[in-house]
Amino acid sequence: MDIAVWKKYKNAKKRFKDFADDLSSSLPDLKNILQCFVNSRSGVENSSYTVDTPVVYNNALDDITKDDEIKIILAADNPGRREQAAENRRYLTGPSGKIAAKFFINNPSLGIDFKKNVIILNKTPVHTPRTSELRDLCRAEDSRRNLKNALDSSQVFMASLLFEFHMIFSCPVWITGYSEMRKGGIFQTYTEKLKELYADNRDLTEKLFFYRHFSMNQFTIDLKQQSLAGETVKQSLNRIGRARRKIILERI
Repeated sequence: MDIAVWKKYKNAKKRFKDFADDLSSSLPDLKNILQCFVNSRSGVENSSYTVDTPVVYNNALDDITKDDEIKIILAADNPGRREQAAENRRYLTGPSGKIAAKFFINNPSLGIDFKKNVIILNKTPVHTPRTSELRDLCRAEDSRRNLKNALDSSQVFMASLLFEFHMIFSCPVWITGYSEMRKGGIFQTYTEKLKELYADNRDLTEKLFFYRHFSMNQFTIDLKQQSLAGETVKQSLNRIGRARRKIILERI
């Protein structure tokens, strides 16, 4: 990165860190609420754990140096069990992250080092045991009355942060997981803000691609099913990601 890009990157990630800290401070009950979600699953084997970080800043952003080349910005859903753990606080460090890393290792033609060439963001930094439980946070109970607004504001911020990073690096953006990026979906607010931000920037919009989750190998299975004979992996990814972009951004 040149000096100007490096400075913009550092400023953007600092704003992210400050936002995560401020959001966490504004929701003092969130940790206990999330712990109740976890405890309610205690009958499921290996499901119980301690909630360490209800709002997770991605510490992996601090591992990136000015000598690293950013080739992809990848946006997943929200931090899960391993991502929020005190010893991690990094996005895509669980099973989905392992599958993602393996995908790039198995496809060297893409020229992507998952640790050095990829910035990983989420649609919200708010942790839940399951992404679907973000909806439960928005129930109109007295202790959770302000959580809907907080979750919406976090999605607006994360969409804006993604766009800011995209402006800085001008590389492809992969948004994985789109089933809730619809009207009435958990990530409707994120999608609306994304659509607004990209509306007047055709060049960056052409570098915006949508795919299935890496979890449960959905990404790889879908790529295999959708690929056409004679296509390279990169050609298949571009075609699939563009087609999904048209559907997702037009349905909001």
